[in-house]
Amino acid sequence: MITLRVDPDNPDMKAIRAAADAIRAGELVIFPTETVYGLAADAMNPKAVKKVYDAKGRLGKEPLPVQVGSIEDVSKAAEFIPERARPLADRYWPGPLTLVLMKSASLPSSVTAGRETVGVRVPDHPVALALAREVGSPIVATSANLSGDAAPRTAGQAVSAVGAHVTVVLDGGESRLGVSSTVVDVSVSPARILRRGTIGVDEIRKVLGEVEE
Repeated sequence: MITLRVDPDNPDMKAIRAAADAIRAGELVIFPTETVYGLAADAMNPKAVKKVYDAKGRLGKEPLPVQVGSIEDVSKAAEFIPERARPLADRYWPGPLTLVLMKSASLPSSVTAGRETVGVRVPDHPVALALAREVGSPIVATSANLSGDAAPRTAGQAVSAVGAHVTVVLDGGESRLGVSSTVVDVSVSPARILRRGTIGVDEIRKVLGEVEE
């Protein structure tokens, strides 16, 4: 495992490329986001996805969220963004919002634990965005902790939890928000909030109207 310190506002692309190369090779990477530290893997590689489940101590029965580098790249992981949910994506992406969408046929079912939906986010952090864009395809981006434990705000906390399974660590200092993203299922109508986070329920309702919890 190697740790590469990166400027959270202006990351060195050599470090980003090293992490992206590891992901493309089927390895795991710890990286910072604006919410918490994430554990990244190639979402299109079922063997890499299994490594994420193993690192977190999950049994493969809970779906894993993915991150992409832009709204346009969502189509690489999901079928589409429903028209009624597009204003939500336009307003809060990049940002701490995960939208649950119908998965694309090309996304391995191991990512979604066999479900037909996938949680997708465009992160609002220069390191996370650079990494997603450099990889060029969806990356698994779940919190870098053992399942059920508190999500890590620092690289050190993430390494203590899952470092034994990781090849590259991008250390960008403490995460700015320290709270996981708000998760909204827009594959159903009305939309349903599955996890409260930085973006409040009232803010979601202002955009979508009726929302269930």
